[in-house]
Amino acid sequence: MVDWVIAAHLINHSLNQLNQPIMITALKILFSILLVWMCYMVISTSISSNLFKQWDFLGSIPWMRATLWDFYANVTAIFLWVCYKEKSMALIIIWLILLVALGSIATCAYVLVQLFRLKPGEGLKEFFSKQNG
Repeated sequence: MVDWVIAAHLINHSLNQLNQPIMITALKILFSILLVWMCYMVISTSISSNLFKQWDFLGSIPWMRATLWDFYANVTAIFLWVCYKEKSMALIIIWLILLVALGSIATCAYVLVQLFRLKPGEGLKEFFSKQNG
């Protein structure tokens, strides 16, 4: 019985090792597409609609206020990950400013930076837990 458990563990470990490069590549593609899409959406919306002229109207919509609270809750969660990953206080402050100012654009950029920092053979465990610097 123990041999089967060990064999199953080795097979599972081998499959995970094979899938790591595929997963990392898929994430790089996904977050690149998201980054380009969000840049397009923000730029095209900015051209057709001035946020600062519509701010009072937008602020009066309950769902807009809920969306802003949701945005800042997400920024907080991502920023805590940035604080864990980065050792440089300057980088932490820069990423905070970028996250607050650019939202999803900065989030996608940060995720891409972390994905491209991975060395061959590193996977999601290192992506989430390895500290920089």
